[in-house]
Amino acid sequence: MTDHIVCLTFDHDNTSLFIANDRTSPVMLSRGDFGSVALPRILTLLERESIPATFFVPGHTVESYPADIEAILRHGHEIGHHGWTHRVPATLGRDGEAEELARGLDTLQRATGRRPTGYRSPAWDLSDHSVDLLLDHGFAYDSSLMGHDVDLYPVRRPAPAPLHAPYVPGEPTSLIEMPVSWVLDDFPQFEFMPIKAGLLRGLAAPSDVLEIWQGDFDWMRANCPRGILTYTFHPFVIGRGHRMLFLERLIAGLRANGATFLTMEAALARWRAWQ
Repeated sequence: MTDHIVCLTFDHDNTSLFIANDRTSPVMLSRGDFGSVALPRILTLLERESIPATFFVPGHTVESYPADIEAILRHGHEIGHHGWTHRVPATLGRDGEAEELARGLDTLQRATGRRPTGYRSPAWDLSDHSVDLLLDHGFAYDSSLMGHDVDLYPVRRPAPAPLHAPYVPGEPTSLIEMPVSWVLDDFPQFEFMPIKAGLLRGLAAPSDVLEIWQGDFDWMRANCPRGILTYTFHPFVIGRGHRMLFLERLIAGLRANGATFLTMEAALARWRAWQ
């Protein structure tokens, strides 16, 4: 039996990403605000295509843009934890990270009526404390690591990584990783922005990105009878007109080649059934 699953995921950061990075000029904040303009376009497309998706939303966005969260819920999509601010867990210390997790959980539970089962780290950078904190809070899956491309796997506890001795991975846990990749993220492909390290050039031609993103699915289809591939979008990035056309073409191509679209939560359940 073959089963080629695609998860369309959206990090609905809005202004939280810019505020967390101390980029609070009117222009920078307006870039985040565009996420609320783009969201209805995305929700309309997903509804037209009958595609369930997963939205990872910081608590800051939940409280700052409550109408957006209500719209996501009305359309029946999964909402996952994405921190409260958009600060990187590895920079917060254990207490700070624990506070972020707890506040985000409380915010999401009040807004959605249920605890999220999945977590995605802001900027995809977990700390040495993240795994135990996620387990303590009962998360079923994480979506921040990059140890596979088309299969899920148990998250391991952090282990020392000495320079002059072999690396020995930590013990596996019950937390399941739903892996991601920067190459399948729209932000580095499309977004133009000065950063501390220089310049994030972005502004790629959608046709070039489509070739890469479709190619990863085509490889999975040819080589993995059962695979799960995750794409990551940001409404304020993908929601521009020509990029919405790109998203439509991507969906059409994936569907024509046998993709099954599921939320992360549903994909995890399917993966468990395969084991």
